[in-house]
Amino acid sequence: MAVGGRDGGELNGFHVGRVPEGAGELVSDFTSEWEDVSFATRVWERAVDDGYRVDLRVHVLRGDRLTGPAELREFLTEYHERDPEGWSLTGFDHGEGAGFVGEGEAFWLVQPGIAVDVLVDVERFGGELLPIAESIITVR
Repeated sequence: MAVGGRDGGELNGFHVGRVPEGAGELVSDFTSEWEDVSFATRVWERAVDDGYRVDLRVHVLRGDRLTGPAELREFLTEYHERDPEGWSLTGFDHGEGAGFVGEGEAFWLVQPGIAVDVLVDVERFGGELLPIAESIITVR
């Protein structure tokens, strides 16, 4: 675990090594599927005046269509309903695989068929996105 954070535990074969200090204490896990890709998701939320706000989301994605970094990007563009022309991303080497990083989101292909997608509340934790993403490793 990195300094100034807490351990996020194991999620579908991955260990989340860093959850930033100040991230919500309400932690929920759920599974879903979209376009033949399964998601195992963990969400950290905090109470605000009008309900709850998500501070951090980690998705572990599994599906045959996730064959490379470009295909992963294309899938997430559709899933998040992003404008492919306007989604500003930079190449990112996680160490466990190649992917992309943008404002508030980092994702990488661990191997064909398996990927990780990390999203943070940009206003609170935008500067901590890469340390959080880099803390997520395959459980061996």
